[in-house]
Amino acid sequence: MNAIIITAAGGPDVLQIQSRPDPSIGEYQVLIQVKAAGINRPDVLQRKGYYPAPPGAPADIPGLEVSGVIVALGSAVKRWEIGDEVCALVPGGGYAELVAADADVCLPIPTGLSFAEAAALPETIYTVYDNVFRRGGLKQGEHLLVHGGSGGIGSTAIQLAKASGAVVSTTAGSADKCAYCKRLGADIVIDYKKDDFVAVLKDQKVNVILDSIGGDYFEKNIDILAPDGRLVYINAVQGKQVAVDLMRVMQKRIVITGSTLRARDVTFKAQLTREIGAFVWPLIGDLFKPQVYKEFELADAAKAHACMEDGNFFGKLVLTI
Repeated sequence: MNAIIITAAGGPDVLQIQSRPDPSIGEYQVLIQVKAAGINRPDVLQRKGYYPAPPGAPADIPGLEVSGVIVALGSAVKRWEIGDEVCALVPGGGYAELVAADADVCLPIPTGLSFAEAAALPETIYTVYDNVFRRGGLKQGEHLLVHGGSGGIGSTAIQLAKASGAVVSTTAGSADKCAYCKRLGADIVIDYKKDDFVAVLKDQKVNVILDSIGGDYFEKNIDILAPDGRLVYINAVQGKQVAVDLMRVMQKRIVITGSTLRARDVTFKAQLTREIGAFVWPLIGDLFKPQVYKEFELADAAKAHACMEDGNFFGKLVLTI
């Protein structure tokens, strides 16, 4: 098979297409002929040498989400058949013509979606569902603040929170990105390059914050959260070391939590898959639509990574095969 290989830690140019042996599958896995693969910031971190693949995943082939057609079944797989069209969360190896996936972490491609749109679903939906609704406990009528609403995670969080009946505020870094967030349904949109989100939201009751920024946003998040608020971290691109005023946390009874998804075991991901299939999949196409900004051919993975690092895009970038 052809695959995109991280030939060394470095910039986008270290991504090269090479031939590799087809992956083998275990008894509880399926082999997927990949039609499209979503691109995510963890792929960029892996390429730079900061985010190694977990044990058992290809060490030098990035890619955490795919869509495609099942072409082989493990001996214990009962749910799927050869020829089924699925999208799947994978621990790595998605930038390739074939990838092995755990059968219990696959979902059917929703009716009406292209392979590219389906490939943009798993990583962001799993992350948002687990962190906003399970860990953050967002409920109907509550207020969610999403930092970085114009990206893959942000665009997913806005749509799913609105579908659940929440009020949504978000930050974004340009007039175009703010307008995009408004179109997705955000109630309050703040251009963080012009306005301080604490000043804008000081009279709002913010119950849950989804943050990938870290750094000095931490204290601002504590300031803006309502009593019994939940602060959920999924990254810390502006710094992972922060000062904590424990008295303020206690006085407001704030829950500070967060998670990473890639290294979680299959049992956890399978349970998450079942919940997402039951509660999120019925919303797709009506209340939620995957946001694919641009498609790149597999051989152009370096250009796709350069686009992601440039930041001038909305929603998701996808490789097509």
